Amino acid sequence: MDSIGEMDISSNSQNGGTLMNVSHNSGTSSSSTSSRYENQKRRDWNTFGQYLKNHRPPLALSRCSGAHVLEFLRYLDQFGKTKVHTPICPFYGHPNPPAPCPCPLRQAWGSLDALIGRLRAAFEENGGKPEANPFGARAVRLYLREVRDLQSKARGISYEKKKRKRPPPQQIPSLQLQVPPPPPVINKLKVR
Repeated sequence: MDSIGEMDISSNSQNGGTLMNVSHNSGTSSSSTSSRYENQKRRDWNTFGQYLKNHRPPLALSRCSGAHVLEFLRYLDQFGKTKVHTPICPFYGHPNPPAPCPCPLRQAWGSLDALIGRLRAAFEENGGKPEANPFGARAVRLYLREVRDLQSKARGISYEKKKRKRPPPQQIPSLQLQVPPPPPVINKLKVR
């Protein structure tokens, strides 16, 4: 990938201000050798770069902050497919509402969380310093937590962390020393 300051982005003018077609030219072939994760990370990185380019005024990645990342996440909400009920909706807190409602469609918390993880990694892979990573900003972490909590309540779904299954402890044959049992306790009472 190119360095942080330079992104090779070509746009398609018929999209009129929204995200545009993004192409990335580099010397390596990334089609069949990259994993799905790497391909998605590259697409996300290019999409964010296009968002910065379309930003008014255009914004250089080096000047990007956590506030700009939040702006990007809110912008993405318009393309969401997850129904998030408002507190006044009769289906608030129901995971499977029985009828349609006018509540907004949003990006799901899990999608936003995964997106930020990929962009955070891409930033550093493209020369960014970890301490200057806008995707790891405190404001972004707080926003994701807020979205998770709000969607959990609104959709009636628990987003508790999955507990890792630990492998059962392996039985290691130990040297068992034969310890003789303690001697019996004899009450010796003096009788007078």
